[in-house]
Amino acid sequence: MATLSPSSPPSSPLITITGKSTTRRLINCAVRSNCGKRISRFRSGTVVTMSTEKKKKKEVWIWTENKQVMTAAVERGWTTFIFSSIHRQLATDWSSIALINPIFIEDKSLFDNKAKLVATISEISSPQELEQLQPAYEHADNIIVDLLDWQVIPAENIVAAFHGTHKTVFAISKGLSESQIFLEALEQGLGGVVLKTEDVETVLELKEYLDKRNKEGSLLDLTKATITRVQTTGMGDRVCVDLCSLMRPGEGLLVGSFARGLFLVHSECLESNYIASRPFRVNAGPVHAYVAVPGGKTCYLSELKAGKEVLVVDQSGIQRTAVVGRVKIETRPLIIVDAKVDSDSDKENCYSILLQNAETVGFVPPIKGGGNEATAIPVTSLKIGDQVLVRVQGGARHTGIEIQEFILEK
Repeated sequence: MATLSPSSPPSSPLITITGKSTTRRLINCAVRSNCGKRISRFRSGTVVTMSTEKKKKKEVWIWTENKQVMTAAVERGWTTFIFSSIHRQLATDWSSIALINPIFIEDKSLFDNKAKLVATISEISSPQELEQLQPAYEHADNIIVDLLDWQVIPAENIVAAFHGTHKTVFAISKGLSESQIFLEALEQGLGGVVLKTEDVETVLELKEYLDKRNKEGSLLDLTKATITRVQTTGMGDRVCVDLCSLMRPGEGLLVGSFARGLFLVHSECLESNYIASRPFRVNAGPVHAYVAVPGGKTCYLSELKAGKEVLVVDQSGIQRTAVVGRVKIETRPLIIVDAKVDSDSDKENCYSILLQNAETVGFVPPIKGGGNEATAIPVTSLKIGDQVLVRVQGGARHTGIEIQEFILEK
C-alpha cells in the first residue's frame, strides 16, 4: 500500500510517496503559468515514488445543458450530471427519459435530490489557494477543483496531497487534452474529471481514451507458434521504432505481415556483444508490416510517427501503451519467418513476418516451467521447430479495423 508522509516541517513541505514503482524527482520550484503567475508547492528535490499497482477506474461527471451530450454520455455509462440550481426542471425532464443521477450546485457545494452534500468546488488561482486545499479541511467525500488557466503542476501537487485518502478529487475539464493532464498526473492522476461541454464529440473522445487506459495492465491472449520456415532474402526498408518509454526483458511489439497473426518481436533492451543496449527500441520489420496499436487496431509500420501510440506486450501477455518518439527507416538485409499454431493444420492459419537479419533482432518465446529462462530468440539462431509467441486475431483488417463479415486485407 502506498503511503504519504511529510519529510520536512510544514513550513517547507517536502512530500514522499512510497510504493512499488520507480522514483520521480520533481523540480517544480520556479514554474509559471501562461498568465505569468509563479506556481510552486514542491521544493526542488522532492522525491515521489508512485505505486504501479492496478490503476483505479476513473470517474466522469458531466456538466452540460445539451440533450445530445446527455444522451451520448448515458449510452457510455456516465450517469452523474451537474446542474445549476436554476435548472432543476431540466434535471427533472432528463430524469424522465434516462436513468441519471442529478446533483445541483449551490454556493460552491453540490447536493443531491435529498439535499445531501455530495461534493465541494474549489477554485485554484494562486499557490496560496493550492496550499489551503488539504484533505483534513474538506468535509465532502468528493472535491471538485477548478484550476482555471493552469493545470499540470497543481494537478501533480493535488495527487500527492490526497494520495492514500478516501476522498475523490475531480478537476473541471473542457476537453480531452485537459482530461489527460488531470487523469495522468504523477502516473496516478486525479480520481476523475467533470467534463463541462456542449459538444458530443468531446464525450466520444474521452470515452475512447478511457477505454484504452483501462486496458493498461490487462492480459492479452498470446499463443504458442512453431517455426516452419526461416529463409534469408533480399534487401528492404526496415523500421526501427524508438519509444518514449523503456522496455524490460520479455517486452516488445506485436508485428506481422498479416494482421490476423502478429509476432511478439523483442526490444533491444538485452545486453549484447555486438551493440549497446537500447531498451527504448524495437527493430520491428519492413515498412509494409502491421503493428498493434491501442483500441484493438493495427497500422502499417510506415504510418508510425512521433506522438502515435503503440501496444507494448510482455512475455505473459500484459499490455501497456507507449508513445512513439522517433521512427528510423533504413535499407537492410531481411529474413522471412513462417510459423503455425500447434493446433492448426490449415495453411490459412500459418503466419509470416519479415525482419532484419541481425543478431539484435529476435522473437519472444513462451514461458517454460513457470519462469523466464529465455526472453528472446535472435533471428540469426532461429531454427525450424522453435516456439515463439504470436497474437492470433482472427479476421482480417481494413484501415486497421477487424472485418468480421468478409476477408479483406488492406
